[in-house]
Amino acid sequence: MSERWRPFGPRASGDASEPGWLPGAGETCDALSGHWRIYQLKAGHRYSLDDQVTADFGVEAAAARGLEVRTGLDLGCGIGSVLLMAAWRLPRARFVGVEAQARSAALARRSIAFNGVGDRVEIREGDLRSIDLGDARFDLVTGSPPYFPHGTGTVSALPQREPCRFEARGGVEDYLRVAAARLAPGGVAALCHTARARERVLNAAQEAGLALMRVQDVVPREGKPPLIALFAFVHPQGAGPAEEMAPLVVRDATGARTPGYGTVRARMGFPP
Repeated sequence: MSERWRPFGPRASGDASEPGWLPGAGETCDALSGHWRIYQLKAGHRYSLDDQVTADFGVEAAAARGLEVRTGLDLGCGIGSVLLMAAWRLPRARFVGVEAQARSAALARRSIAFNGVGDRVEIREGDLRSIDLGDARFDLVTGSPPYFPHGTGTVSALPQREPCRFEARGGVEDYLRVAAARLAPGGVAALCHTARARERVLNAAQEAGLALMRVQDVVPREGKPPLIALFAFVHPQGAGPAEEMAPLVVRDATGARTPGYGTVRARMGFPP
């Protein structure tokens, strides 16, 4: 019998069983990476596979480039899932998350406090297209832009969800423009989008003055078409040939998690 899996990595300072850390009305406090947890709305935007693979892809792309990440920026960080997962993987780095929705920003701040990383992870509330970050530059920039242009689908009445799915405050072009402006020399910008938007993403990167480092499709189940794609970009100076990585298949034909996805989960502090 295999040994029972135990969380690992940096400890959280909060205790989910203590009254001061109990979720508020309509909220949950859920496992994230290792010992860390995240506050979410029961009926609202909740973290997903997209967030997990984006954080992992960004950290792995930086490592492949031989980059020691000391500073990170997550654009449109929402409830802080990508931000916190990247911070869990990189315990010596400082992170800033930019988020326009007050409710999401408040949940992210509570998760940061619970996990005890308020000294190195912060939320700046505002529109990523115009927020003032001074002259700060970042080794790793991540983002999960909304996938759909505004007006192209049915808008959810649930809190937070509209701007997470539809381009209420800009799309991938804005994310990449800001990423290019904020990326430190030698840094990496990583984001996800729908697989069918690959040409749009690549065109947006070129317009922003970024070069493709690597790209990977994510296939939800063996035999199905890719659902999302992961992209890593760098400044053109010193950029080598772009790498087309083998697709990440999440589940095999039987529905079981694949070894490849299991590796991602293990790196991100999730149980096998």
